[in-house]
Amino acid sequence: MSVRGGGKGQGLRFSPWNLLLIIPFWILITPIYNREGPALFGMPFFYWFQFVGIAVGVICTATVYRMTRDKPTVPAPGRDLDVDDLDEGSAR
Repeated sequence: MSVRGGGKGQGLRFSPWNLLLIIPFWILITPIYNREGPALFGMPFFYWFQFVGIAVGVICTATVYRMTRDKPTVPAPGRDLDVDDLDEGSAR
């Protein structure tokens, strides 16, 4: 019995929306936020910039999920393998 065609999330998929996931990586560029000013509500820039980065990452991830969840997946090429074919212990 194979679940290959009917399951969700199988196979490879690419969408231009996936490129939106690159944006949260700007938070990793430390020299951008390695300073104290300007402060926001008494909180140094170093801290509130990271909070903003987390919010931007969540928004980007949620947007990509919502825009790509209904796209069909393309099954990986090759023959469908059964559980018994994939079991390494059965070859002994």
